[in-house]
Amino acid sequence: MNILVTGGSGQLGRAIKDVAENSEHRFIYTYMSSQNHDGMVHLDISDPEEVNKVMDDHNIDVIVNCAGYTDVERAESEEDKAFKANAKAVEILSGAAKARGAVLIHISTDYIFDGSSSRPYREDAEASPLSVYGRSKLAGELAVRASGARYMIIRTSWLYSRYGKNFVKTILKKSEEQPLLKVVSDQVGTPTYAGDLAEFILTLLEPENLEKTGTYNYTDEGVCSWYDLACEVCEMSGNLCEVVPCETGEYPVKAARPHYSVLNKSKVKKTFGIEIPYWKDSLRHCLSEIATSLRSSQ
Repeated sequence: MNILVTGGSGQLGRAIKDVAENSEHRFIYTYMSSQNHDGMVHLDISDPEEVNKVMDDHNIDVIVNCAGYTDVERAESEEDKAFKANAKAVEILSGAAKARGAVLIHISTDYIFDGSSSRPYREDAEASPLSVYGRSKLAGELAVRASGARYMIIRTSWLYSRYGKNFVKTILKKSEEQPLLKVVSDQVGTPTYAGDLAEFILTLLEPENLEKTGTYNYTDEGVCSWYDLACEVCEMSGNLCEVVPCETGEYPVKAARPHYSVLNKSKVKKTFGIEIPYWKDSLRHCLSEIATSLRSSQ
């Protein structure tokens, strides 16, 4: 099969490239930035003509949409850009998939929920996003469902990897440079290693799994706060930095975040018969990857 991976230069796109290295499928990775990426195809997913051309040129069977506007704070002042990338572009991709009988695997987020629940959110829980980012991602989900295309919407949370910018890498760097860090302790969710999500996405490419369309939650196992995650990063990396818990209100932010956004994964485990790694185990693996990468670059 021919697999189009949008957002190929991002965290998840690069993680998919790593795990798909020996795959029997043909992967076409795309990017949107002005910076050239060797081996990737430039594609503006908000341009229908460009999308249709790439789909036709490469005879695409499956789209994995990892692209999107992910800056939660900046989205509050750039609503048009957020909705263009997270909703309008998704509508275009969905239409292209529908027209060709392709399957769309679309990545969504826990931020479509308001965090008022005290139990993990199931796939059919009512969405009520608090931020522009969350509303734009929910609009993308609605566009997928309305398109008539065959689809899988995969909701995930707190994504990190050795690539790009993410919370884990930020804490790792700051804990090396500063003796004390204040980290929010009243936002609870689940960190998800991009490599684990990428492995799961590859299992979806099996012919029998592509027929299991619908919406699924996928994160690593377990629950923690941002404070807990920061503490683990410091402990596992051996950085002697004091991490102090604080409340969300102590940091002035534009975008409201859900205080509780844990996702229930019983459906995805039952449907696909998978085991999901525990977040601490995956964090340890990722930190090892980062350390190895740093040593090789020195």
